[in-house]
Amino acid sequence: MTPQELQERESNLELINSEIASRMARQSEAGSKVDTKAVFVVGFAATAAQFLAARPFEPHTGTAAFVAYGLATVVGISIFSLAKYEDIDPRGVLDNHGREEKSTTLMALAATRVTMFEKNLKVHRRKTQRWTISLAAIAVGICLSTVSIVLHTGAHDREPGKPGKPAPSASSAAQSH
Repeated sequence: MTPQELQERESNLELINSEIASRMARQSEAGSKVDTKAVFVVGFAATAAQFLAARPFEPHTGTAAFVAYGLATVVGISIFSLAKYEDIDPRGVLDNHGREEKSTTLMALAATRVTMFEKNLKVHRRKTQRWTISLAAIAVGICLSTVSIVLHTGAHDREPGKPGKPAPSASSAAQSH
């Protein structure tokens, strides 16, 4: 594009830059929301694991629940360790475009923002996928914990050798004599 063509499209370039900048802000906000959700998932997994550890549980399903909670925690924490979102380097923009025509600077800013948006989109998708895995692991952990506690508790309420029949309590045994 010639400098004349760039100047003729200046208002269009301003509109494009404004829209791209707004979209990048929304993308960043969405990433922050995923981070916040991940904090809750990690906290819930830790609390649920502590709850299960404090109760008697059936070993196989209980261990599987701990594995699910561990997976949720590790994957949830990994969300925070991902690369940060890219942003415009103010010094670079000033040094590289401070003396250029407005239209040339707008074109360069738009191109830079599009590239950054695409890189940030990959980071955001990874965060979202990891959050989904972490949430699924929490759901599996809750189900396994529940089964584990019920199986363990159920075994204590039955007479040995007679599945499904409750064991007599001390008060009912004393009343029958």
